[in-house]
Amino acid sequence: MHKRRPFNKYVLVLVFIALAAVLYSFNFHGLHKGKKDNMILMRLVVGPLQVNCFIVADEKTKEAVVIDPGDDAADILKLIREKDLKIKYIVNTHGHFDHIGANNAVKEATGAAILIHEADAQLMASASSHASMFGMKTAASPPADRFVKEGDVITAGEIALKVVHTPGHSLGGISLLGQGVAFTGDSLFAGSIGRTDFPGGDLKTLLRSIKKHLMTLPDDTKVFSGHGPASTIGDERNENPFLNKDSGFE
Repeated sequence: MHKRRPFNKYVLVLVFIALAAVLYSFNFHGLHKGKKDNMILMRLVVGPLQVNCFIVADEKTKEAVVIDPGDDAADILKLIREKDLKIKYIVNTHGHFDHIGANNAVKEATGAAILIHEADAQLMASASSHASMFGMKTAASPPADRFVKEGDVITAGEIALKVVHTPGHSLGGISLLGQGVAFTGDSLFAGSIGRTDFPGGDLKTLLRSIKKHLMTLPDDTKVFSGHGPASTIGDERNENPFLNKDSGFE
C-alpha cells in the first residue's frame, strides 16, 4: 500500500504568494471594465510622487483619453501600443508638475489634444519652477489645445466624461464623472483630501467643491484619485475624517 506523504503547509503558502503576485501585477495595470461593458480603464502609477495615470478607452472604437500623464512616458506609450489605442485627449485634472510631466511626450507620439481648466493654465506653464522647489525636475508641457469648464463633456467613442470644477487644491482643479466612476485628481483621496497649502489652495473652497460635486453622487460610485488606492463615494461619505458626520467641517 502506498504511504501518503504528509501535507506540506509551506507549499500551500507558496502557492498563495504566487497567486497574489499575479493578481497584484494585473491590478497594477488597473485593467477594469466600467459600468458600461465597452469601457476599459487602465491605471499606471508614475513618477517619484506616485501619481495615478489613467487611460480610459472605448473597447469597440479604441478611442481613449489619458488622464494625468505625470511621468514615465515610455510606460504609458507602451501600454497604449499594446492595446492599439487611439488617444484623443490628454486631460490634466490640474496643473501641478507631478501630473503633467509626460504631456509633451504623449502628445508628440499620439497627436492628442491637451485639455485643462483655464484657471490652471499658468500653473501648468510654471511646472518646471514648481518642481525645482521640491528638488525635482519635470519636462515642460505644451500649452493646452483647449480649455475645459464646468459642464463640458469629454468623449472617446461611446465613453462620456462630464467635467466638474473642483477648486481648492488648485484654482483650476477638475474632476471627471461618468460610467459610474469619478476621477477626482488631487481633490478627494481615499480617506483624505488634497493639500490646500499650495498657491491657489483653500480648505473651505475644496470642501465646498467636494460636497457639491462628489458627495452628491451615488454611494457605489468608484473614486479614482490622483494618488493612492481607489475608494467609493459611500466609503468617503462615512469614513473620510474631513467629510463624515464627525468631521467638524460644515
